[in-house]
Amino acid sequence: MTQDSLPNGLIETTGSGTTAEAADRLVAAIEGNEKLRLIARVDHSAGAESVGLELAPTTEVFFGNPALGTPLMHIAPTVAIDLPQKMLIIETDAGVRVLHNDPAYLAERHGIPADAPQLGVVAGALQNLANVAAGI
Repeated sequence: MTQDSLPNGLIETTGSGTTAEAADRLVAAIEGNEKLRLIARVDHSAGAESVGLELAPTTEVFFGNPALGTPLMHIAPTVAIDLPQKMLIIETDAGVRVLHNDPAYLAERHGIPADAPQLGVVAGALQNLANVAAGI
């Protein structure tokens, strides 16, 4: 299991199990945290199947914490285009890939000062959730 920062502003955590198992772990962690709100769980592979196409098991989970996101939107209203947070889970032969936006990338993209206190909290929370989803 690994964690990598990718050049496109994504952080990838690899883990074990299926996409469904990883998404279930992630949703349970979100629902078990009173500060987080589950927004949606989207099964992209089911969507592909509904139109006769194939896609490796791929699920995206949307969630947020208004207490952290709102102050960031006060600093840079455009960050709302990247909120709520999301995690993408893709199943491979080797396990699952759990991907999320790097808060430092979002800060740079939207002109949020790198020392904004919410960024560190968001980064830690996202990595913890990615680890849970990946089964680490």
